Amino acid sequence: MAARILHRLRHALAGEGAREEPACGTSEAEDFPESSELEDDTEGLSTRLSGTLSFTSHEDEEEEEEEEEEEGAGEELGEPPGEAAGAEDGAWGPAGERPGGSSLLTRQLQELWRRSRSSLAPQRLLFEVTSASVVSERSSKYVLYTIYLIRSGQFDKAPATIARRYSDFERLNRRLRGRFGCDMAGIAFPRKRLRRNFTAETIAKRSRAFEQFLSHLHSIAEIRRSPEFLEFFFLQDLQAAQRLTCTGMYREALATWANAYRLQDRLGVCNSGRFLLTLAGLAVCHQELDQLSEAHSCCEQALQLLEAQDSHPLLGPFLQAHIHLAWKVGKDKRQSEARLQDLQEAELPLQQQPTLKECLIKEALD
Repeated sequence: MAARILHRLRHALAGEGAREEPACGTSEAEDFPESSELEDDTEGLSTRLSGTLSFTSHEDEEEEEEEEEEEGAGEELGEPPGEAAGAEDGAWGPAGERPGGSSLLTRQLQELWRRSRSSLAPQRLLFEVTSASVVSERSSKYVLYTIYLIRSGQFDKAPATIARRYSDFERLNRRLRGRFGCDMAGIAFPRKRLRRNFTAETIAKRSRAFEQFLSHLHSIAEIRRSPEFLEFFFLQDLQAAQRLTCTGMYREALATWANAYRLQDRLGVCNSGRFLLTLAGLAVCHQELDQLSEAHSCCEQALQLLEAQDSHPLLGPFLQAHIHLAWKVGKDKRQSEARLQDLQEAELPLQQQPTLKECLIKEALD
């Protein structure tokens, strides 16, 4: 490539007479130098761009993504289609630089790449059976499947997990088919077997089937928002965390509340009453374990969710807890005090407001 450029420069300096010399040559490559050079420059363009952008995937994927970014850059960033096409047709200098705008192009491509990774890439929820263990109890034996809920394209330091047996999946399938018969018609469910339920082959096949089953359910908006589907994931954790909190096992309860929090976050139900109860459980356990800053943060998050609600039963308890914790950790509590004063004038006096812990104990989780 460099030799060919130097060769053409020597001809250009030699004048008109020198330009006519290639026409008399016998080499096929020299008969059509532009087409040969265009192919070489296209390869060089991909190489040069790969050095200006930061990609995290494999080499083959990088080259495909770079080509897609180049094609869409003009339209997405407001460039006229003619200019974008001109860049592809050879409006590049000998060093692969666009006249008057090399650094601008690099910044545009980098910005486009960042936006495509953060906002244009769809976020899917993946269900992965990571392990399966055979459990033997007094008079029963079953397989317990551990499932991770993973957001595609992200790494979770503390993943959301559930452990369910075949009968749990079967109950979910039966409830959903009773309510969403048409939507469930095309969704397969592994059949019950009378024998060989504990062989490695059967467990492996059911693991893959359960992954596909949950993915299909989550792909249907009406089903993934239904109480039957949601409670399959986090109701057991909420019930267990409530029992542990009531018996004073705060450290164990904290881990269970935290997993319930992650499950609801992955499923996109962070504005529900169950999520507020989860924040209450976290706040109580953090406070009992003398983790006051963490408890204060849980109360703040809950009050943000309750900002437009003045009649929620947890509003008063959260305000009281937030004021107390803010005083302990040295944070501003004036806004919560003013809101609690308004609430007391409209409803119950301070002495009759239940605490967060009392609300957790009284809440019926069916």
